Order: sequence, then structure tokens, then C-alpha cells
Amino acid sequence: MDPGSLNRRLVWAEVDLEAVAANTRRIARLVKPARLFAVVKADGYGLGAGPVARTALENGAVGLCVARPEEGLALRAEGIDAPILILGPTLPALAPEVVRARLTPTVCDPDLADALARAAGSGPVEVHVKVDTGLHRYGIAPAVAGPFIRCLSQYPQLRVEGLWTHLATADEADKSFAYRQLALFREVLADLPPVPLRHAANTAAALDLPELRLDLVRVGLGIYGYRPSKYVGWGVPLRPALTLKSRVVRVHEVGPGEGVGYGRTWVASRPTRVALVACGYGDGYARHLSNRGFVLIRGRRCPLVGRVSMDLLTADVTGLPEARVGDEAVLVGRQGDEEIRLEELAELAETIPYELLTRLTPRVVRVYRKG
Repeated sequence: MDPGSLNRRLVWAEVDLEAVAANTRRIARLVKPARLFAVVKADGYGLGAGPVARTALENGAVGLCVARPEEGLALRAEGIDAPILILGPTLPALAPEVVRARLTPTVCDPDLADALARAAGSGPVEVHVKVDTGLHRYGIAPAVAGPFIRCLSQYPQLRVEGLWTHLATADEADKSFAYRQLALFREVLADLPPVPLRHAANTAAALDLPELRLDLVRVGLGIYGYRPSKYVGWGVPLRPALTLKSRVVRVHEVGPGEGVGYGRTWVASRPTRVALVACGYGDGYARHLSNRGFVLIRGRRCPLVGRVSMDLLTADVTGLPEARVGDEAVLVGRQGDEEIRLEELAELAETIPYELLTRLTPRVVRVYRKG
């Protein structure tokens, strides 16, 4: 997008691809000799799967992970040729498209294996198998992993390239369950013929738990410059990739006893100057930040007052008399010497950074920058 056209935008997200590049390089160095696959599901965690994927692949990632086949197909349509692992379920009806696009599905049921073998013809199709070691989501039980993989070996068209599991508590202060999952996964591996790629580590484990890195790590949030929780990764410097910006569209006075926003959840106790900012939950900004969040205007942190609505939010700018209509407002990121971190907002909103990133809507134009 032409930077000049931003003067006509009310809300936009600036995505710093150099930050993505720097984070990818740092994590790739950290986890060696394990390989790094960048997780770009949910449209690159809301920041744009194509630009993020290309940047990660140019800076140390050797493959990509998506959640669904259509996400992998979209990356192939953009000309991305790297290995793409589908982490979630694939419907058997999609097997022909998955095979044609050279996507690597996770196989956890015989029906999908049969459909892939039929679609492959003479093959080969590389697949990964997920073992459920305690998350109790998608995956096969450890007790049936051996028989299931022996079943897959009956298909000459299929090659089991990888075996993996997913961690339930790697981002918690207590890592003991993550180690229990690793021990169970190793028990499964010990009873099977060797596979080229064994993997368990997400961002939290890749940053903090070297024993879980194995042959490959799957890193999503970390390449975007964020930590899954306050217990993770503080020894690894990361650069946030997102700055969410809007504009002040009105400044006015509110008298004592007057309320702001739906429900009058905030009532002025003194003469108050407020600024209306053109961003709301229709753009993906969390309504839970009503009366809790902040916005940066002219490098100053201004508290939100009243409820966040679909298209607008309101900030107290009494201490900022120079605030004017048209001022740039930063909702996530840095302005001057001040910064609002995504992790901080997640804690205020009683959620996780993943949700705040992925909820940005199409109404928020993404602007890509390098440096």
C-alpha cells in the first residue's frame, strides 16, 4: 500500500517483516540442530500468511505449518514451494487436492490413509502421525500408535516422514506435565522403527526446554515477536512485529456526572476531556479492554473510559491538552518512548496474546514494512 494512502485510513496494522526475520533467525540459531518450521495458520496469526511465510523461509525456517488444508493450498497458490505440514484434521474428500499440492497431512485415522493412498496413485505421499500424549485433542492414543503405523506401512504410496505430539502446559510455570508428555512420547518412539522427524516443541518449549526440541520445532507466536505467557522465553530477545494504529476522530468535554459509552459503565467525577478513537471490536480490538486498556496519543499513555464499541473507543486525554482530531493513536506497539505490549493487553483482557493477534478483522488493512 502507498504510505500516503494511510492518511485516508482510520485503522491499520503495520507488520514489521524485519522483526519477523530477526526473530526467525534468532530462534533458528537457538534450536539447532533441530529444524524450524514456522507456524502460519490463521492467516499468519492475523498478520498475513504469505508475507510472513516468505520472510520466515528466507531467514532460517525450512518449512511451514498450517491448521487446515485450505491454508496450505492458499500458500501454494502464492507460489510458496517449501514443505507445508497440516497440523489439524484433513477430510478424506480433500485427499486429491492435498496430494496434488504436495501438502503433508497429519494422519490419525484409516479412512484418511485410504483416501490418500487412492489419490496418490504410485505415490509417494509423505505423512506425519500425531500421538496424543495428554492434550486429548486430535491424535491417536499411545497404545495404538504401533499398530496404526504398521497399518500405514501396508500402503506403498504412503511414507511416514514424521511422528509428533503437542504439549499442554509448556507455557506454564510448572513444566512437569510437559516432561511427562515427553517421556510418554519417547516410550512410543522406542517401540517403532525410526522416523526422520520427531517433534513436540511449540514456541514455549522451543525457547525454554531444549530436551523437547528433538528433530524439529514448530514455532508460531515466537516468530511474530511474542511470548505465550509470562513464564516463557525471557532469556531470548524478541522483536514485536505488530503495531496497531488508528486516529483520533473527535475531542470533547464531558462534565461531572455524565457517562461515556453504552451502559454508562464510566461516569465522569470531574470535568474530563475525552478523545474518540476510530477502532473497536469490529476491528478485532477486545471489548474486554473497556475501562482497562490504554492508547498512545502523542507519545502519552491515555486510559480507556467507557465500553469499547464496534467501531469506536474513548480515551481520557485530560492530561494531554494538545490532543487533536487527526492525531495518530497506537493501540498495540510503540509511539515515542512509550509502548503498549500485546502481552500486557492480553493480561488486562484476561486472555492470551494468540487471541488478540488472530482476532484482527479484514477491516484492518495490513501494511508491510522492513525495518
